[in-house]
Amino acid sequence: MVRLSMLALVARGYGPPEEYEIAEVPVPEPGPGQIRVRVAAMSVNPADVRLPAGDFRGTVELPFPHIPGNDFAGTVDALGPGVGRWAPGEEIFGFATPRALRHMGSSSLSTGALAQYAVFEAETPFLAHRPAGLDVAQAAALPTVGLTARALLASAGLTPGERVLVVGATGGVGTTVLPLLAAAGAHVVATARDGDAGIVRSLGAAEVIAYDDYPAGVDLALNLVVPGDRLAPIAAAVRPGGRLLTITFPPPPAFDGVDVRLVLDMQARHGGMAEVAADAVAGRLRARIDREYAFADAASALAHFARWHKTGKLVVRVPSLT
Repeated sequence: MVRLSMLALVARGYGPPEEYEIAEVPVPEPGPGQIRVRVAAMSVNPADVRLPAGDFRGTVELPFPHIPGNDFAGTVDALGPGVGRWAPGEEIFGFATPRALRHMGSSSLSTGALAQYAVFEAETPFLAHRPAGLDVAQAAALPTVGLTARALLASAGLTPGERVLVVGATGGVGTTVLPLLAAAGAHVVATARDGDAGIVRSLGAAEVIAYDDYPAGVDLALNLVVPGDRLAPIAAAVRPGGRLLTITFPPPPAFDGVDVRLVLDMQARHGGMAEVAADAVAGRLRARIDREYAFADAASALAHFARWHKTGKLVVRVPSLT
């Protein structure tokens, strides 16, 4: 059956997520080296709201209409010329950035996962087979946070017993990395609201503190939420010779006596989606899902992400064409 149109969440121009709409758009066709995926679920990331909001217009001009969505799980539907890695019907999950960001050097680009179908580059370490032990919602929630958590641990140089400050512990990356830190023997000090203290403790935090109430003399700080040009109070909490790892832009400045690094692994140096899948099936890696949404409520999911407090990931279920 030839599919001519599908449903997608569409931004018609720069603006807030409340202005996005479910619309009928053409089904994308895979070109050479590309695959088309029937999307089953996706999870929300900052770029899904920040790009259409115009936050990066000085760097990239976004073409419209724009379909957001980086993280996804689904089924391979069609192959473009020259693709030998995948087969129609294969279960798949992973991460891909919008094609408008190709200048950043990512090998994983897509037409946008908040749609019934999306096209992806076939040969990239950021796509992998979804094993039977990884359900669709977890597979959709895990790609970005799983990759980031693994890269943070690989970059941290942790020694058991070290005190680690986690700023932004209740977000998608924070709730994923806390168990990894605890398993590595770290004494984790996590920022959280009072109502979330039980959650972050259950995930591995030994201490829970208020936002901006940073302790002194930690060995390592992980910044998961504060903009990179506002890290001075976090750096002040790190002991001389300690480390500060951050995942936010802009790139951080230097601080005397502190090893400061931006952890952004766009080349899968610390492993790709196959390694995320293996860790997930082995029970070492799991995303916390705060809430799931029906596709009809996709714009509300992005507005929730942008405006409201959450603990973990937001997942949108995508219906198949009938």
